[in-house]
Amino acid sequence: MSTIARYWAWIAAALALVALPHIFSSGASITMMSLMGFAVIFALSYNMLLGQTGMLSFGHAVYYGLGGFITAHALNIIGAGKLPIPLPVLPLVGGLAGLSFAIIFGWVSTKRAGTAFAMISLGVGELVAACSLILRGFFGGEGGVSTSRTSTLQLFGLSFGPQIQVYYLIAAWSLACVGAMYAFTRTPMGRMCNAVRDNPERAEFVGYSTQMVRFIAFCTSGFFAGVAGGLAAIHYEIVTASVVGAAPSGFVLLMAYIGGVAFFIGPIIGAILMTALQISLSDYTGAWQLYVGLMFVLMVMYAPLGLAGLLLMHRPLISAGVFSRLLPGYALAAVPALALFAGAVLVIETAHHLLVKASDGPAMRVFWVSYDANSPVAWTVFAALIATGFLAFRRTWPVVSGAWHEATLEARRKLAK
Repeated sequence: MSTIARYWAWIAAALALVALPHIFSSGASITMMSLMGFAVIFALSYNMLLGQTGMLSFGHAVYYGLGGFITAHALNIIGAGKLPIPLPVLPLVGGLAGLSFAIIFGWVSTKRAGTAFAMISLGVGELVAACSLILRGFFGGEGGVSTSRTSTLQLFGLSFGPQIQVYYLIAAWSLACVGAMYAFTRTPMGRMCNAVRDNPERAEFVGYSTQMVRFIAFCTSGFFAGVAGGLAAIHYEIVTASVVGAAPSGFVLLMAYIGGVAFFIGPIIGAILMTALQISLSDYTGAWQLYVGLMFVLMVMYAPLGLAGLLLMHRPLISAGVFSRLLPGYALAAVPALALFAGAVLVIETAHHLLVKASDGPAMRVFWVSYDANSPVAWTVFAALIATGFLAFRRTWPVVSGAWHEATLEARRKLAK
């Protein structure tokens, strides 16, 4: 196999990153893609703990946030003319900061695994969050630390003032970090992380220190989280105490799990989707966080392998050329599923309007339909959509299951030849 064929996915990803700003050229689109870039790094760094090594962390934003703060201070020092360092190098400063703090906190927290590690990570996160309000000289108090990315040493005439230049900087670092993290999973150390996740007793039996494996994975994860934080500081030009709080730690957990922690591509899918939802969905509804929470609950209950698992389970059927057999069943199930979805959205939006926007009056508009939020007829229609959609969806599930079973058998027969 030629080198180009072996790395076709990476070449295609690089070409896509170069072409995307020319396809989606609006300022909002470029900004969203920039946010997706460092969100992907952040989510993959978290998955090095959860998906690769089996460590559930509730304080991963500590290394993301501290990497951002160190990068912001470094930008201010450079802006004062004390260090002639170009901007493209600064995310490495954030990464080294994340690595340094991961060494300090990780040496203690990785001595335990499972629930104990999760509680220690939560305690460390709360400790740093509390310090962010006390150490005002470093964290900047409630206003945070402001900086300017245009005051650094310029290379090739790039000031990094225009958003398109920042996008390409973030894209380059994202591709490099994703490639480095993927390479880490293919190393013997990455395989040992999987062994410690799956069977720590056997890993100890063959001569490996599970604590040291967890510690190395923790430090590596902290480095890439710091890189993501450094890119975020460059993008926003401000870092506040909220980035080391519980909310970013919870959000990165949602990104990784919804995408699928069992697959390398899962957190990438989750980061892209969750960033898009956070930006786009929040423009349409104030209850967007409720939708995200419901999606997380549904994924945990019915699709524990995440979106990547749902997509990749179809790969053998596509390879065997039998995927088309599922389409009639999927189309049949889509109709009641849409009715159920529409009913749920109407209930959530109407309840949110009555509880939060009561001062605007009962008149509202959802799905291009105007109605009275207090109308019993409207609530009856909502209930009918939910009940009918749910019952009809349950009826279509045996059809989908039967089509899936037949397609799987046919794929096995074709692939066995």
